[in-house]
Formats: sequence, C-alpha cells, structure tokens
Amino acid sequence: MPLIPLNIPAGQYRNGTEYQSQGRWRDANLVRWHEGALRPVAGWRQRGSVDINGVVRTIIAWEDNSNDRRVAFGTHNKLFAMTAGNAVTDITPVGFVAGSVDASAFTGYGSAPYSGGLYGVPSQDQGANSPATTWSLENWGEYLLGCTADDGKIYEWQLNSATPAAALSNAPINCSGMMVTEERFVFAFGAGGNARKVAWSDREDNNTWTPAATNEAGDIEIQTNGVILKGMRTRGQSLILTDQDAHAATYSGPPFVYGFQRVGTSCGLIAANAAASIDEGVVWMGRRSFFFYSGGAVADLPCDVSDYVFSDMNNDQRSKVHAVVNSEFGEIWWFYPSGSSTECDRYVAFDYSEKVWMTGDIDRTAGVDRGVFRQPFWIAPDGILYEHEIGFNYGTQTPFAETGPIAVGVGEQVMAVRGMIPDEKTLGDVSATFKTRFYPTGSELEFGPFSMANPTSLRFTGRQVRMRVSGNSQSDWRVGIMRLDAVPGGQR
Repeated sequence: MPLIPLNIPAGQYRNGTEYQSQGRWRDANLVRWHEGALRPVAGWRQRGSVDINGVVRTIIAWEDNSNDRRVAFGTHNKLFAMTAGNAVTDITPVGFVAGSVDASAFTGYGSAPYSGGLYGVPSQDQGANSPATTWSLENWGEYLLGCTADDGKIYEWQLNSATPAAALSNAPINCSGMMVTEERFVFAFGAGGNARKVAWSDREDNNTWTPAATNEAGDIEIQTNGVILKGMRTRGQSLILTDQDAHAATYSGPPFVYGFQRVGTSCGLIAANAAASIDEGVVWMGRRSFFFYSGGAVADLPCDVSDYVFSDMNNDQRSKVHAVVNSEFGEIWWFYPSGSSTECDRYVAFDYSEKVWMTGDIDRTAGVDRGVFRQPFWIAPDGILYEHEIGFNYGTQTPFAETGPIAVGVGEQVMAVRGMIPDEKTLGDVSATFKTRFYPTGSELEFGPFSMANPTSLRFTGRQVRMRVSGNSQSDWRVGIMRLDAVPGGQR
C-alpha cells in the first residue's frame, strides 16, 4: 500500500462531533499555521520588574511629541502610566469612582418572571448584570484620554508624572465610554446617563461640548434596542457597537456634522473590549459568533471553533473578553474566561491573512500590539507585564497540535501502521503521539510519544487514528506533511 500523506489543512476545526473534524487539526495550544507550515507561537518574557497593582483590563501605547514612548494601564480602581524605562506612575484622577474587578451575576430571585424557572435553580438567561470595569483609553495628540462606565467622567492626562489625570472641562458626565474620531472629535457614549446617546466635542477642542453656530459640537440619540459599548475608527468612518447592533458615523460637516446609519442587526458586541480594528476593517466577538465590518453592511465571520469557544466560556464573566491585534502574523487574539474560571485563562485567535482559527490556554487580561514598542505587551491577571513573540519560553506549557480522526478510505478498513516519514525542519524538535479507535465513540489506545527519525518506526492498529505533535525543544520548529506507512490489517 502506498504511503498515506497527512496533508492536513491549516487551522483548527472544532465544531460538531469529533468525527466531523476528520482530516483536520482539532485541538491545539500555542501554535500557528504560517507560511504553509505548523509552527509554535513565539514565547514571552517579563518586562523588567514591572508589576501593576490590580487586574488590568485595558492598555494603550503611544509616542509623545518628544518621541518618548509611553504606556497606560487601566484597572477597576486605578490608572497607571509607564515610560519606556519601566517607571510606573499612578495617575488616577482625584475623586475617581472605583468599579468592579469582577462581573456580578444577577441570576437569583427576581431575575425572571414569576414561575419562570425551577425553584432553587439559578436563572441562566440573565447573565452578568453588572460588568467588570473596563476603560476606554485614547490619545488626544500626545495627551491621554480615559473613561470608565462606573465613574462616567472623561479624563485627560497631560504627561506630567506629578499631576494626575483631570476631568475634561464641560464634558458630559455619566458616560459609558469614549473615543477619538479620525476627524479629531471626542465622542462620549452614554452621555448624561442615556445609554443610547452620542455626544461630541467641537473639532480639535475637547473642552467645548455645547452646540452653537460657531462650533461643530453636537449630540444624537441613536435608534437602537441596545446600549452602546464601544466605538472604533475604521476607514472613513467611526463604527459604534452596541450589545445588539452596529452603527456607522460618517462626518458630513456643518450643520449636522455627523450622519449615523445602522449597518448591522443581531451582531451585538459581547464585551466593551472585544473588538479590534485592522486595515481591512473591524472584527469583533458577539454572544455566539464573530462579525466583520469593512464598509457597507456587517458580515458574519465564519468560525471553525465557535462551538468549542462559546460552550467553553464563563458567560457570567464575558465582560472580561479582550481583543488584541498581533499584526506581525496577521492575527487577532481574544482572551476569555473558560467555564471553570472567573478570570481570562484561554484564547481564540483568527489569522486574517490565512483565514484560519486557533485556540489555546493563556492567562492574559489585556494587550497592545507592537509598533510603539518592538514587541507586543500582554499582561497577566496578577499584573505582571510580558513581552510576547520573543524566544520560546512558555512557562509550564508545551506547544502542540492534535488532529481529528484520520481513516483509511471511508473508514471501512482497519489500518496497521508500520512507520512514518516525517516532514520536520529539524529532526528531534518535535515528537508524535498516536491515538487509535475502532469506532468514533469507542475506547481509545495511545502509542508514543515517538521522536522523529528518518524513517520513524511505529506499530499500532486501528480503524481511525489521531496524531498529536508536540514541541520537544525551545526552538522555532516546523511541521509539514507527514506520511504514514500503513497497510490494511485486522483487529487482532
């Protein structure tokens, strides 16, 4: 019998049953498919002795007018700034109202209609009533702007480490968030406590908010059943995302200044920081799927791992979901809390260049792409800042990828595998383990791990087999198309 090439398509497929992922990669951790090969995600290292006090939910990096690089971090009760030399300063505004480090779930008595559920069983459809606190952080030139829904004020920090951030003069209060548009207006969301209201300052003047014939300040209550969670800059527009739908704001100049148009329904954002802007448009995670906007109308983004991700998530803590772009590899990563965790401990990533999906385990709560700094910055729940995509240190974790079932023909034959011809960059950097079954839901036997050699001797039998490849060394290994030496056999 000729060699069986394991020409497995890039990316993971984890929807439906295990057998439905036949011939695909099903499970993985800390790997990516890049330039036609399976390879490990690069590792991380701690950024000096930086240790932020509290759980960081939002990060921003920028350069000031003197070309000094800066980073800001927002926790539920603090705002910090850091220099390129790792000097951290507490710039929390005086009188700032602290929020919540965790979401509080309203699932008990009174969360559903009378007799609407079983006595003693928590209501599941109400979800998180009060979200975890996140920041809107933006640049106004070289200055920093920030806002949280719990406090409601828009603050500005003018780079003086001895002076904390201060509230913008005349800006609305009781806001849920803010953004700076491409045209240099500040948008305040939920202005004045109205969850659907967008107010904006005068152009190039973030202290003028009262509309007049001599300025371009204004406001509007958008027509939506939801509440505004996030605003994102995209090509020629600002995209406003609610928990129900999406609206595009387009600058038209006086007298109306901005025109607003709903561009998507049933595409609500799952969390305030669950959207990312790339050159192609805006991508975000919804309650049960992913969406993409590049102008025109919002489109569904097909996801090969949605079953796994949304059934795996702790829905009560979904407000902690955080998206970060990894532009070096054309990826968007979403950190999210798994069903057994109250903090972000897993990720799902979309390679928008290759159009493939990846999942895995990582304890990060927020991040910022490289650009201002050479490496991306991602931060852990304990406040330790890490530089990513550097080296191959993963702590206690090991990068791996595992296939779904691989069968001979259409699965009517039993496979007797005698060996493998590896396709690996450096023999010995990767090991392979095989798991066999005679039926999709039958008992499973495991063989290996086997170190790669030319050829690799194997001895096992099964109607279907799964292959798991794992990194053996801290190196930039590659796996291409493995080939199995197999013949039809019996079950004895």
